[in-house]
Amino acid sequence: MSELQSRVRDKSLHHLFMKPEDTIKFFKDADNRIMDLGWSGFTPVGYPKVVPIALADHVEKNNLQGKWKFNLFIGASVGSETENRWATLDMIDRRWPYQTGKDIGKGINSGKIRMGDKHLSMFAQDLRYGFYTKDRGGKLDVAIIEATAITENGDIILAGSVGAAPEIIDIADKIIVEINTGMPSLEGMHDIMMTDLPPYRKIIPITDVRQRCGTPFVPTNKSKIVAIVESKLPDNGRALRGTDDVAQAIADNIVDFFTHEVKAGRLPKNLLPLQSGVGSIANAVVGGLTASPFEDLVVFTEVLQDTFLPFLDSGKCKYINCTSLSLSAEGFKEWWEKFEFYKDKVLMRPQQISNNPELIRRLGVIGMNTPLEFDIYAHANSTCAGGTKMLNGIGGSGDFLRNAYLSIMHCPSVRESKTDEFGISGVVTKAPHVDHTEADLDVLVTEQGLADLRGLAPKDRAREIIKKCAHPAYKDYLTDYLERSEKATGYHHEPHILSEAYKMHINLAENGTMRFWNK
Repeated sequence: MSELQSRVRDKSLHHLFMKPEDTIKFFKDADNRIMDLGWSGFTPVGYPKVVPIALADHVEKNNLQGKWKFNLFIGASVGSETENRWATLDMIDRRWPYQTGKDIGKGINSGKIRMGDKHLSMFAQDLRYGFYTKDRGGKLDVAIIEATAITENGDIILAGSVGAAPEIIDIADKIIVEINTGMPSLEGMHDIMMTDLPPYRKIIPITDVRQRCGTPFVPTNKSKIVAIVESKLPDNGRALRGTDDVAQAIADNIVDFFTHEVKAGRLPKNLLPLQSGVGSIANAVVGGLTASPFEDLVVFTEVLQDTFLPFLDSGKCKYINCTSLSLSAEGFKEWWEKFEFYKDKVLMRPQQISNNPELIRRLGVIGMNTPLEFDIYAHANSTCAGGTKMLNGIGGSGDFLRNAYLSIMHCPSVRESKTDEFGISGVVTKAPHVDHTEADLDVLVTEQGLADLRGLAPKDRAREIIKKCAHPAYKDYLTDYLERSEKATGYHHEPHILSEAYKMHINLAENGTMRFWNK
């Protein structure tokens, strides 16, 4: 028996085995309508590979660039060899709700690709509500799902992520399953809870991150499976992002803050469930916790990054909930080498559960995420550079920050521009795009310091942010702007000089630096 046959335990499905190129027929609509596709995957892990590559090859070979397009609905970003290549071939019309590819980003910001940004917990439920495909009766034409096995009853056992795959499988008319035999089966590592539509939604029965409330497989109507394709391609995972002195200083500030909160009695000795975003600062924070005196920590987050592996190895972290194994190639190598150790300490849930506001509030999660910038009143911009250029999307940061016990945002106080080593300030007068409002955030952190904003009125917040978080190159200007704004408005609640509020960003666009006074 082949490995593929052994992974597909429902023998009634074996007649559906085919090559990737044989699936192309399922994507040809008789009316030449742009088809709505759902893919599995979340932050370049657990996404279909061989079928999307075969489709791209077909388009390239037959000169169909710009003539054969699809709408893509995926839990988050996927590998560059799939959707990024699709973007270069002009195969994408609409894309929801988050992406990271360089070429797909160009397509979005040139107007070729229509992207919608959405909180990840809400995207999955809204997809099932039918909001994105109203002209299709709320359905998807085809789902392409990476799996590691199919059960005796035809239910799908996913790969290294869950994301929005359960909802996609549920509402798709046709399902194509890629069984990845290049990795061990991950059976038992998923906890799939399918939620009902209002008014029949029930309480999610989780009061501890270790609790299971669903099944280890995605309940699947196997009559919708039209093809099963073997894949051996590895995930083109997120590149490892190491820490630097700035990231380490931010991490140190956060660990010191946790120590203070424990002493004050506002946190237990083992803290509360931790959520950490992606990037070098997030890696540094997890590394700082690994080296900290805190014990018996648990994680309730979206993605398991490389630094979570030594966190588990150290014994400081006891258990991790996530929706994806967002590891680098090096991280995956370590993961598979110690798979027997890790598999009992990690549980993957759908993003509608891993990012669920009900659970975040109940568990008292500590949310930590990185914005592009925040302003003096604590409004944060996570998505649009200069207020206009989409980078990746809001992701799950809003799910956690609005609902966390402690909402923490961290970023460098300055970044280098092409013309100025201090050209871009992380603290600005007014954020040109707001993803997280002042009402969402408790703590702001840069390498300069940490501003605890709980209980502070807006103008007091502004002074604390400038004092603790702003870089010396910008501190005097920001203070002067605040004081002049107060006088100009008669000390309004959140005073601004509207004619000057975006001058830092305007100067960056025109002159390559946010500094427009004497440098």
